Amino acid sequence: MAPQSGLPGSGPVHLRAAGVSLVLDLSGGTLPRVLHWGADLGEPAGPELDALVLTRRPPPLGNPVDGPVPVAVLPEQSSGWLGTPGVTGHRGGTDFSTAFRVHDTGLVPHPGGEGGRLVVDARDETAALGLRLETELTPAGLVRQRARLTNEGDTPFALEALHLTLPVPPEATELLDFTGRHLRERTPQRTAFTHGLRMRENRRGRTGFDSAYLLAAAGAGSGNRRGEVWAVHTAWPGNHRTFAERTHHSVSLLGSGELLLAGEVLLEPGAAYLSPWQYGAYGTGLDGVSARFHRHLRAREQHPCTPRPVVVNTWEAVYFDHDLDRLRELATTAAEVGAERFVLDDGWFGARRDARRGLGDWYVSAEAWPDGLGPLTGHVTGLGMEFGLWVEPEMVNEDSELARAHPDWIMATGGRLPGRARHQQVLDLAHPEAYAHILARLDALLRAHPVGYLKWDHNRDLVEAGHQPDGRAGVHDQTRAVLRLLDELRRRHPGVEIESCSSGGARVDLEILERTDRVWVSDCIDALERQRIQRWTNALIPLELMGTHVGDAVSHTTGRRHTLDFRAGTALFGHFGIEWDLTAATPEERSRLGAWVSLYKELRPLLHSGTAVHADHPDPALELHGVVAADGSDALFALVATGTSEFCPPGPVRLPGLDPAARYRVRPQPPGDVPEGPGGRRGGAPWWTPDGVVLPGRVLESAGLQAPVLFPERLVLLRATRAEQETR
Repeated sequence: MAPQSGLPGSGPVHLRAAGVSLVLDLSGGTLPRVLHWGADLGEPAGPELDALVLTRRPPPLGNPVDGPVPVAVLPEQSSGWLGTPGVTGHRGGTDFSTAFRVHDTGLVPHPGGEGGRLVVDARDETAALGLRLETELTPAGLVRQRARLTNEGDTPFALEALHLTLPVPPEATELLDFTGRHLRERTPQRTAFTHGLRMRENRRGRTGFDSAYLLAAAGAGSGNRRGEVWAVHTAWPGNHRTFAERTHHSVSLLGSGELLLAGEVLLEPGAAYLSPWQYGAYGTGLDGVSARFHRHLRAREQHPCTPRPVVVNTWEAVYFDHDLDRLRELATTAAEVGAERFVLDDGWFGARRDARRGLGDWYVSAEAWPDGLGPLTGHVTGLGMEFGLWVEPEMVNEDSELARAHPDWIMATGGRLPGRARHQQVLDLAHPEAYAHILARLDALLRAHPVGYLKWDHNRDLVEAGHQPDGRAGVHDQTRAVLRLLDELRRRHPGVEIESCSSGGARVDLEILERTDRVWVSDCIDALERQRIQRWTNALIPLELMGTHVGDAVSHTTGRRHTLDFRAGTALFGHFGIEWDLTAATPEERSRLGAWVSLYKELRPLLHSGTAVHADHPDPALELHGVVAADGSDALFALVATGTSEFCPPGPVRLPGLDPAARYRVRPQPPGDVPEGPGGRRGGAPWWTPDGVVLPGRVLESAGLQAPVLFPERLVLLRATRAEQETR
């Protein structure tokens, strides 16, 4: 549809989609203010919207300036707001505060009438700055917004920060965000939403193990399936800020933006800065918020649309020991259990026999591969599997041919190199020659070999990441260069899939996912740790984008020992893969793994299109999560014992997300149908039979059914399929 343009002052704009309303006030010529972001308000007429504007206007009591203090999506001190400003910067010490006036607006409805996009153009004549704000309500009910700031003056403008915000109501009294570390990414933490500023800053040069990930505000007692929740996500794989702010003026905001290092963005006359997208999701419970993100991602043109192949990755099987015969045997065994993609990990190039050398030399190693990769790729493709390759294009070892030839391509502050991490430095991809070299090497590799998949790694934080020779801060430029590199590589090789791996799960955000086809959730594939990490990764992205692998019986990162069923049942809920030396597995183990691979292939249409659900079970030792088909006809649930319970037997568990009016047959799902526990092998619960039970969805969600007794660190699968006789 053509945009509907106009001048400011025409009143409120009401956007609706998927049960969400976003009401924006455009009156007065100032930047738009959000009057309501939350549950659908229906279709109020023009006078009713005007009344809503009036009823949301606070009395001017105790304000820092006379009259009302409107807080826009880009807050300004000129309006009287003394919290975090939307724009921070200056022109040689002046023009430090903005007062934008809107001069044009345009509303672009989405086809089908679900949501729409509001574009607002504004100008500050005094500061000589132009601003374009884009605020959109997507068909999935997500709010997303970004801003473009243009220097319209005759002298440079030093930009220090640009933040966008979304308001939340006073009912939001708690905050949920995330922390973490390598091997323990995305650990949730809850705090009270008190007065003041809670700022989460990420300075790692990548999304970060400990990023806020999602910052959610909710009412007391909210959970997976209950309570109103408002959440924001900063879609940026570089430095960023995410914050919550509450003032005694009854203003509560969630905000975010890129974190700019000193001097990173100096806007010359006519130059512009484009902020990252900020995403906002409202829903009932955390599952309601997640469903909006998942629906939005699945609606993208570039979203993976073919069945997600079973992956075998060689890292924990062989590490740097690249022996052709051994890898051929591994590939043969992988194909026998049903693998569909074989990924050769680190160690295939240059002098790379360990982590200390060779990184950056993207040529097939004549030492490790005297006949090239052809003998392996031919064997893999001959078995009917796709071939994948590990790369880490943004990094370099000082002990490499590349670093010796071009030491000026290493990011540094000027005069000294940063401390090494994993024996690595960062290659400055904002350097035109470095960018061209890496692009040429990756392009040549993809042209010379039948590579259908790149595992794109990023194994260190950006510490003192500057451009040589002056040492000017360069994280912003590096992030933009990486995105350009990915865009260009995908343009040249549109059939190649790319995984975002970053010391495991340190680069997971919606901007990197615009250019990649899945994320490596964590370098830790200990199934117990993965239960938590995968659950919270799934809070933002759907299962088909999450790399989830079956590891060795003894975890290489924690030393825990787990049964094959627990490992495979955990990996089932994602993009299933194997990272285990299958040549050392027993015939019984390979047979059992093959059964799990077959189940994954049978269920991936459900797992990768259905709605993810998580029960609010009161016992912290027992968790239930699953996926329900979009039409409610089928569902798979995992009942997981993460520890020992204070109850025995554990009592009933509820199955969320089913059609309340439909009748379902619930039964154990092989091969996850063996409830290992005290008495478990004698049948678990009385209903735990191949025929199961038939009950209405309303009963299964409200009353539940008796859980079998499980040893800790075990799981079972439950399948719920709509019965032939259906009550409506």
